Amino acid sequence: MPKSVDSKPDFFIGEALLGEGDELAHLDVMIGDRNGPVGTAFATGLVSLSKGHTPLLAVIRPNLIPKPQAIIVPKVTIGDLDDANKIFGPAQAAVAKAIADCLEEGIIPLDKADEWVCIVSVFIHPNAKDYRRIYQYNYGATRLAIARAIKRYPPLNKLWFDKDRAKHPVAGIRVSRLWRPPYIQVALDNPEWGGHKKMLEQLPKSDRVIIEAGTPLVKRYGIDICKSIREVIPDAFIVADLKTLDVGKLEVDFAFNSTADAVVVSGLSSNETVNKFLVECQRMGMYAVVDFMEVEDPITKLQGLKEIPDIVLIHRGIDTEETKKDPSLRWALIPQVKELYADKAYVSGKPRVLVAVAGGLNNESAALALKMGADILIVGRYITSAKDPERALRNLLNVIPGSSDIDLSRVHSDDDDTDSAKFVPD
Repeated sequence: MPKSVDSKPDFFIGEALLGEGDELAHLDVMIGDRNGPVGTAFATGLVSLSKGHTPLLAVIRPNLIPKPQAIIVPKVTIGDLDDANKIFGPAQAAVAKAIADCLEEGIIPLDKADEWVCIVSVFIHPNAKDYRRIYQYNYGATRLAIARAIKRYPPLNKLWFDKDRAKHPVAGIRVSRLWRPPYIQVALDNPEWGGHKKMLEQLPKSDRVIIEAGTPLVKRYGIDICKSIREVIPDAFIVADLKTLDVGKLEVDFAFNSTADAVVVSGLSSNETVNKFLVECQRMGMYAVVDFMEVEDPITKLQGLKEIPDIVLIHRGIDTEETKKDPSLRWALIPQVKELYADKAYVSGKPRVLVAVAGGLNNESAALALKMGADILIVGRYITSAKDPERALRNLLNVIPGSSDIDLSRVHSDDDDTDSAKFVPD
């Protein structure tokens, strides 16, 4: 059970969504001390009436309030008596009964029955009609939200695992993030959109595939070619390879408005340009890629930057005598980049910087790059010019360890609120 600290009043927040259809319930809960911020909000809310959103006490039945006492705040404007009956009827009873049950079952500490108060924001859809379902869903959601609040749900490991892969049910979109490398990046370099469109339609759906709008394609059709790609693959992670050399901030904004998820700056740019580029990517929530094609000393360049890129792209040729004798020399920079940013990892333990590689990749060289630590394998003509692009991509996906569909290997625990829940894929 949670313990009070004399100098710090109890203050817990929880949320839950349960049910389906027009009767689904979505609740926000605050619970805590009468003499703390929750108590202040409780008292203020009870006397601060507004048209359509009048707070009301939760009651199990008239003349019987639960403990801890609670007020219900309607999220949706009450427009008529029918709307009011849903709040003052099944929703009011469901919230009150759930709070009383949480106290009886020990979810809420018994010694807090008269010390805590609750504020419950309740969503009732105007089209909801089934009172039994309104009661059932709001009762379950209240219990779940309170339990989550007391346990300070979610645990951090679940937050780290789900934040980059979750899809909000109402938003209707899934914004892809690079949460579990390695990935295959398909570079659309040929400046002919018609052929690429047909090829994209043939590619297998995989969580491990990134789509790149290559520089020649962007030069011919403009940055809005990213929008065309998204029309074909709505949930794709799209990289706009602009190879920016100047006015980095401006070009990041262009890429952002085109719906790209990542944008590329050339490592040949001045440090000032690269830093401004990286700052703007951070501001816009985009991945910043620094391409080190033709840069003689990438490590020195990286050390001279004030900001940290999200992805470092290593281009290496395949025709030099050294790499013919020892192919691993092509990717010798990978561990060096990893070491440079080893102390910059996120608090979740994920690496701060991913390393991408490009240049004549096939099944054999891809396997070697992965062994050296590559996170993203960039492949162009091997897939885009193949007679069977789907088979070519699958061949590369088979080189990557683990499932090509990342979600297939996860433990089903979207709403697993138990302390022993496992939130890391096998």
